[in-house]
Amino acid sequence: MSTRAPIEVAIIGGGCAALTAAFELSRPALRERYHVTVYQLGWRLGGKGASGRGAGGRIEEHGLHLWMGFYDNAFRMMRECYAEAARDPRVCPIADWRDGWKPDSSSAVTDRSPDGDWLPWQACFPPAPGLPGDPFPTPRRWPISHYLVRSVALLRTLLEAAGSRSAGPGDRAPRPAPGMGQDALASAITRVLGYGQLASLAAVLEAMQLFELALEALPGVPEQMVLGLHDRVKRGIRGVIEELVRQNDELRRLWEIVDLTFAVIHGVIRHRLLIDPRGFDAIDDYDCREWLQMHGASERSTHSGLVRALYDLAFGYEDGDVTRPRIAAGQALRGALRAFFTYRGAFFWKMQAGMGDVVFAPLYEVLRARGVRFEFFHRLRNIALCRPEALAPNERPFVQALELDVQAKVRGGRPYEPLVTIGGLPCWPSQPDWSQLETGAALAEQGVDFESHWDEHRAETKILEVSRDFDLVVLGVGVGAVPHVARELVARSPRWRTMVASCKSVATQAFQIWMRADMEQLGWHGGPVNISGFVEPFDTWADMQQLIAFERMPERPRSLAYFCSVLPDPPPGEPREGPEFRIAQARRVRDNAIRFLDRDVVHLWPRAHAEPGRFRWELLVPAGGAETDQHGQDRFDSQFWQANVDPTSRYALALPGSLQHRISPLDTGFDNLTVCGDYTSCGFNEGCVEAAVMSGMLAAHAVSRSPALEDIIGYDHP
Repeated sequence: MSTRAPIEVAIIGGGCAALTAAFELSRPALRERYHVTVYQLGWRLGGKGASGRGAGGRIEEHGLHLWMGFYDNAFRMMRECYAEAARDPRVCPIADWRDGWKPDSSSAVTDRSPDGDWLPWQACFPPAPGLPGDPFPTPRRWPISHYLVRSVALLRTLLEAAGSRSAGPGDRAPRPAPGMGQDALASAITRVLGYGQLASLAAVLEAMQLFELALEALPGVPEQMVLGLHDRVKRGIRGVIEELVRQNDELRRLWEIVDLTFAVIHGVIRHRLLIDPRGFDAIDDYDCREWLQMHGASERSTHSGLVRALYDLAFGYEDGDVTRPRIAAGQALRGALRAFFTYRGAFFWKMQAGMGDVVFAPLYEVLRARGVRFEFFHRLRNIALCRPEALAPNERPFVQALELDVQAKVRGGRPYEPLVTIGGLPCWPSQPDWSQLETGAALAEQGVDFESHWDEHRAETKILEVSRDFDLVVLGVGVGAVPHVARELVARSPRWRTMVASCKSVATQAFQIWMRADMEQLGWHGGPVNISGFVEPFDTWADMQQLIAFERMPERPRSLAYFCSVLPDPPPGEPREGPEFRIAQARRVRDNAIRFLDRDVVHLWPRAHAEPGRFRWELLVPAGGAETDQHGQDRFDSQFWQANVDPTSRYALALPGSLQHRISPLDTGFDNLTVCGDYTSCGFNEGCVEAAVMSGMLAAHAVSRSPALEDIIGYDHP
């Protein structure tokens, strides 16, 4: 048995990435090698995914959180977590991961009709084989050629469903045979290119089959020949359906999908992404919409609900300005193609309670049982580096100390117990348990806000020193907090300075309303749905009625709706930091929500208005279910809204030209420091749970060489 002292790892932050690193480093096989301590601001874990329980057990989220069917790394971790937690289903209503997530394949985008109305376009994605997190027989990486072939197959399926298969004489392309040699394939393509217009749907479909084989054969078939076939097939589809598009919304949307997909294929071939070792990363200097238009996509298609939803779901608006949509083309394509072609089970998976309840409570329980220590109410103030003159020749700089504020002290020096139980389910409360804190009643009376970046309250300071208190550091705070807590790193390292300057973030806004009418009574007949691409200031809506069963309000609501979007930065000249700024932005979200309900929600819920321009405010179920004397718009004050403006709460953007400057957890440039978060270079460079989990796995690998890089699903970087 080894007598070597365990390595002390200090993890700063409690979001998805940080807790993933803790989960990997505390596995039984590594437990004797690493002792992990998590230092967390305030009283709860979760980062941008934190949720709490308010009056009447209401679930109060920082925003809308939907898991997707391609989140294989995230689901694998949570499936292992629930198996290890071994909750008793007789006591806990969410004892297994399948209790916590339910498949949800209904999704929608909205578009303007020719007469100016907002029209939802709803789709139900078919179940895909397997479940997210199921083991793959071999490590999974998806080459770009796989996506191209799947894209053409999807188009062929859509077109087959759109109309007749009859073809006129003389315009039929030869039906291609699977396994056709390259010479025969080139000959078949040449014959098609010698035809006139592909005048029927049947001819187009057969030419598309040939196109599939040509894509599979790349780069063995000449590029110009494949592009010629690409153009011929696209013109053929346009000729078959374009006249119908003007009168038929479904065909108009079909054509938009066709148009966008052919632009993607054209761009992939033109940019030679199939042979470029950088893959999709090679086009990250372009904006997605710009890149699609470069390769033939129309103005109408690139401003359709599908593309707007791509920006909306990534909060892809620089400075929160919806007139400045920007997202790196390569990552946008990677995200869309992964979502559509690699999901398992269902396209979306909806949590059945708050993210804090379903994700962070079981993670906390398992990690604590493994021996991970949690130090709540610890705010990182500075990462102190060793002095340059103290370094030996060729020695990399390292973290000398961690300077923290202890925001509050727990009575008797005991560990803080953060969870409450509601209906048998361990949950995070929306407020700290003041009774556990020294002078807790006075702190509550003062209105101390432990999660505010601008609340300076502290009980004492603490300095952790290398070798004495820690050996390695995992920095898991949001990108917006990096300039505040890692000032010395930024000052010492040009790479970190470039990363901080390039990797911008954006504030977000969200609100939730509990109502006395169900969705059909409000005029929505599409069933539970998730919608994006809608009008600002709240472009995304999800029907979250499944959460009501896990709340405990005296008056049971009939429906529950979540809305979210970017929150624009204040105009020049207005404050952008400080307690007053935080209050002003929360007030702005409230005003935005009221205006949205009075003006815009009628497009989704036609019976939600008592009269034009006035929402039926009496529909709202007050906080805790207790009736109030509030009337009209004032009743909104009983609901929940959130302005995510604190530096660590801001959402990391995937702006064109910025992704190459992201720091990898595998190479931070400092000897005893790694970093994790969805803003790092992690193989999926866009803000989401899966990116955060991948980054946390990479941080754990940087520390321990575990997990193996090939075990991180979808990680294909050198």
